Amino acid sequence: MRKLLVSTFIIALVLSAGAAAAFEREISVRSGGLLELDLDTGGEITIVGWSNESVQVSADVSGRSADIVDLAVEERDGGVFIRSRYTEDRRSTSSSIDFEIRVPSIFDVKIKSMGGGVSIDGVEGTFSGKTMGGKLKLTNLKGELQLTTMGGSITLTNSDVDGKVKTMGGRALVEDVFGDVKVTSMGGEVTHRRVTRTHGDSIGDQVKIDTMGGNINVSDAPAGADVHTMGGNITIDSAREFVKAKTMGGDIRIKEADGWVKATTMAGDVEVMVLGGHDVELTSMHGEVTLVMPEGADLDIEIKLDYTKNSSRNYKIISDFQIDQQESSEWDYDHGSPRKTIRGTAAGGGNRVVIRTINGNVYLKRSR
Repeated sequence: MRKLLVSTFIIALVLSAGAAAAFEREISVRSGGLLELDLDTGGEITIVGWSNESVQVSADVSGRSADIVDLAVEERDGGVFIRSRYTEDRRSTSSSIDFEIRVPSIFDVKIKSMGGGVSIDGVEGTFSGKTMGGKLKLTNLKGELQLTTMGGSITLTNSDVDGKVKTMGGRALVEDVFGDVKVTSMGGEVTHRRVTRTHGDSIGDQVKIDTMGGNINVSDAPAGADVHTMGGNITIDSAREFVKAKTMGGDIRIKEADGWVKATTMAGDVEVMVLGGHDVELTSMHGEVTLVMPEGADLDIEIKLDYTKNSSRNYKIISDFQIDQQESSEWDYDHGSPRKTIRGTAAGGGNRVVIRTINGNVYLKRSR
C-alpha cells in the first residue's frame, strides 16, 4: 500500500513492495536560492530553469527496492532540499528514480548522489557536487562550476562559466563556451571547440587539459594551450601565444601555431605548422617529425635523429632549408640499444628549432 504524507514544508513518499509511483510538488521560492539534493539511492536528475519563482519537483520511483525508498522534498531557507534513502538495510538494493526539476532561472544547485546522470539547462548560479557515476550534461549555464562524476561523459555547451568539471572515466566535450573553466578526464577523450577564455579586453587562462588516457582535441586556443594525456593522440587546430603538448603514447598534430611550441610524444609522430618566427622544440622517442615553417625564417636549427641497430637504418633528414648533415660512423652502446646519430644544423641567428627523434624521418618544409 502506498502512503503519502504532506505537510506545509515537507513531502515524503514511501512505497509498498513492488510498487511504482510518480508525484509532483511545487514550492514557492525566490530567485537566488539553493536546490540541494542528497540522494543515497542515486537517481537520474534533470534540472531546467524557468521564469517562475518556484521549484517544481517531479519524481518517478520504480524498481525491486522501491518499497523501501524514502523520498522527501523540503522547503529550507528559501530554497528546496531533496533527500532519498533506503529505510531498510538489505543485502542488495535496486531502484530507479527519475527526477525532473524546474527552478528559477537564477538559482544555485548542490548535488550529492550515489549514482546517476545529471542534466542542467538554462540556469545561472553556482553548481557544485558529485555523482558516483553518470553523465554530466550542462547546457546554457552561467556562473561557477565545481562538479565531478566518478564515471561518465561530460558535455558542456553554450555556456558562460568558470570553475572545474571532472570525470574519472569518460569523454568530455566543451563547445561554444566562454570563461575560465577546466574540464578534465582521468580516462577519456577531451574535445574543445570554440572555447573563449576572455573577460572584457583581457585574455583569460589558456586551454589546459590533463587526462590519464584518451585523445585531446582543441579547435582554438587564443591564449595558448597546455595539454597532456597519458595515452592518446593530441590534435590542435589553431593556437596563439604557445603550445605545450605531451602524450605518453600517440601522435601530435598542431595544424597552426602562432607562438612557441614544445611537443613531446614517447611513441608517435609529430606534425606542426608554425606561423612567423617562433622557438620550436619537438621530440619523439619513436616516430616521424614534420615541421612546416614560413619562407625566409631566420632559424638556428638543431636536429638529432638516432636510429637503432635493429631498425631499418634508412632514416633521413629531408629539408627545404639549407642545413649541414653529419652521421656518426660508430655504434653508440651507452644508451640501451646500439645506435647511430644523424645531426642536422643551421645557424640563422634567429629563433631556435630543436628536433629529436628515434627511428623516424625528420621533414623540414616551407609553408606554401
